[in-house]
Amino acid sequence: MIAWLKRWRWAILMGLLLLAGLAYAFWPEALPVDTGTVSRGPMAVGITDDGVTRAEDVYVISAPVTGYLSRIELEPGDSVARGALITQMSARPSTPLDRRSQQELAAMLAAARAAQAGAAGTLAQSRRDLGRAATLAERGFYPRSRLESDRTRIATEELLVRQAGAEVARIEALLAAPGASANGPPVPVRAPRSGSVLSVITESEGVIAEGTALVTIGDPRRIEAVVDLLSRDAVQVKPGDRVEITQWGGPKPLMARVQRIEPFGKLKISALGIEEQRVNVIIAFDAASFADAARLGHGYQIEAMIVLWSSPDALRVPIGALFRNAAGNWSVFAADNGRARQQEIQIDHINDDYAEVRTGLSEGDKVVLNPGTALTEGARIKPR
Repeated sequence: MIAWLKRWRWAILMGLLLLAGLAYAFWPEALPVDTGTVSRGPMAVGITDDGVTRAEDVYVISAPVTGYLSRIELEPGDSVARGALITQMSARPSTPLDRRSQQELAAMLAAARAAQAGAAGTLAQSRRDLGRAATLAERGFYPRSRLESDRTRIATEELLVRQAGAEVARIEALLAAPGASANGPPVPVRAPRSGSVLSVITESEGVIAEGTALVTIGDPRRIEAVVDLLSRDAVQVKPGDRVEITQWGGPKPLMARVQRIEPFGKLKISALGIEEQRVNVIIAFDAASFADAARLGHGYQIEAMIVLWSSPDALRVPIGALFRNAAGNWSVFAADNGRARQQEIQIDHINDDYAEVRTGLSEGDKVVLNPGTALTEGARIKPR
């Protein structure tokens, strides 16, 4: 036996080395994975959506009369006091007539005056005839029925004279109105309250109609936010809920509270062309955030998260570790001494970063993040 081993010792050694090489080559390699830790800490769940800021009270100053507007010299951001003069207007109740319209009205006026004179002449002659008929009727030479008919005709002719006079007065007013309005006193336009000019809508001088918007005024220091939520999300919100304002340009979130939820929804078309019912949620800033919120203006874009649930010390697992097992229950792969162990867990609240763990994991446990389909129960793993 010893002689045989001496003879074949080199062949046996080469065989063992070959088997060791094959075993090393085909030995399953540990999968590199990303890992996370189950931890305790603050956690909040809410509804996040875009919104805009606005002044709490916005006043739109409009033209009080139809007329000629003087140029508005104010610029957005200028401060105005209550009662300060914004601009002046020259009242023009009617539109100035062109030459052709004036000639047409003059011809109509001449015709109306001629009709008035003809009606007045006819009425005068009828009254003289009535006087002679009344004298004959007293002597019995004129029928009473014809006398009543003559009186009725005179009443009709008096009505025609009044109508002709009204038509003359109407045309005269049309001709006189533009010239009379040009000499009217200027109408001042004043600020209804103190604040800042938010926008100048109609700046240049010119003729404008009554009710045309001129300037908007508000107090930029009194700012609130408006977030239009889907109606199915708005029903979960109530006044007093905590709000975190982010993406507003500052280094830290602004704290705020839900002030009110408007009781009506409005139809809005999304960027994908989907019809949505949206509800405005009005948000008031906390006193501690007033200084930072004052840097915002009217119509600035923000992002608001309305907190529906929060906990200062929740047991949480990164949501990237979660997946559904064959039974449809939540599970994770726990890292156990270089092996992946599938663990079924129960969770409660979920946000964009974490899920609250009820059972199945403990604080400090390591879990595999974003496990792929190649990862199975008991597979060898190593952290990246």
